[in-house]
Amino acid sequence: MARIVMKFGGTSVADLDRIHTVARHVKREVDAGNEVAVVVSAMSGKTNELVGWVQGMPKVTGAGSPFYDAREYDSVVASGEQVTSGLLAIALQSMGVNARSWQGWQIPIRTDNAHGAARILDIPGDDIVRRMGEGQVAVVAGFQGIGPDNRIATLGRGGSDTSAVAIAAAVQADRCDIYTDVDGVYTTDPRIEPKARRLRQIAFEEMLELASLGAKVLQVRSVELAMVHKVRMFVRSSFEDPDAPGMGDPVNPPGTLICDEEEIVEQEVVTGIAYAKDEAQISLRRVADRPGVSAAIFGPLAEERINVDMIVQNISEDGSKTDMTFTVPSGDADKAIKVLEGVKDQVGFDVIQHESGLVKVSVIGIGMRSHAGVAASAFRALADKGINIKAITTSEIKISILIDGAYAELAVRTLHSVYGLDKT
Repeated sequence: MARIVMKFGGTSVADLDRIHTVARHVKREVDAGNEVAVVVSAMSGKTNELVGWVQGMPKVTGAGSPFYDAREYDSVVASGEQVTSGLLAIALQSMGVNARSWQGWQIPIRTDNAHGAARILDIPGDDIVRRMGEGQVAVVAGFQGIGPDNRIATLGRGGSDTSAVAIAAAVQADRCDIYTDVDGVYTTDPRIEPKARRLRQIAFEEMLELASLGAKVLQVRSVELAMVHKVRMFVRSSFEDPDAPGMGDPVNPPGTLICDEEEIVEQEVVTGIAYAKDEAQISLRRVADRPGVSAAIFGPLAEERINVDMIVQNISEDGSKTDMTFTVPSGDADKAIKVLEGVKDQVGFDVIQHESGLVKVSVIGIGMRSHAGVAASAFRALADKGINIKAITTSEIKISILIDGAYAELAVRTLHSVYGLDKT
């Protein structure tokens, strides 16, 4: 018998038929004698609809710019998960499963006061554990909790994954199964490289890099939380027949296990290739090289919530001037340039240059720590294909390369092949 938290995303609960299939997945685990809690997202498209309703209402003008009240935004937007949890509990009850729906405030999932982007502070798991021990399935509305002001607080986009991992940590679950519209984590995007393979297992650190560098299977915050609390995650497909062979395998069900590095007996040098489109490169030429200049550049960008990624600095021979080059999402490029022009006198640069439509391709693998020549292989392979590299950043388990957007698919396929990821 195992204690399992099962999480189902919006596409998995998109309509009543899909919710009925989800109930069959849950019943399979209950029938196997497992203690089960379930976390659900809103039905596919419902959150966007609810956000649109809020945005369509007149805004309240207070101190500063006019905005709608974030507390009321949360009250409206969190209702999507409430509907799904109730419907799934009804479906389970109709199958003879003892189930009860729970909202975030009923658990309670306690959060900070950052409405719309709250962070989980605490989940007392004793009551859920007791109910699970009595055979009851707790169907919990994801994406939400209760803030210090005693109001509903939502966790931001992808927050249901975070809810599931946090609950799994609170009840000390054996694993947290994330059911989605794909059947696992692949070596790269199968839409670009048909030879991409589903990974049987991947380390937390590798998954965190993949998620932050463009892979959209899991939300970054959920992987961070799982790594901190050592919650084993399993990425599985809710579109598989719940009664298909192997789906109920307690040791090795179909999907990808995300776990601590120590669980992985034989580590690959490179685990996967990720890519992120729509990157923009901004260069400040002939910046005065003095203490505090980096803070003067990146501080104002941070204040405007502009995410800066790859940073490269080149210092002149006499050390008096430097060129500062970095990347931002293409959608933030114009905003970033406007911010930088506003601090030109303070920073002391000659000119701003920028280029959009770039792509960041990343090579990830914990085996890179102990193997030399991984970067050289990537550079040689791309050079053989005539792909020019504009910027490079590295870490212990990652190499990120900035290239022209037109070469994105070629670069992904080339790197996937050069590291042997297309081989079984």
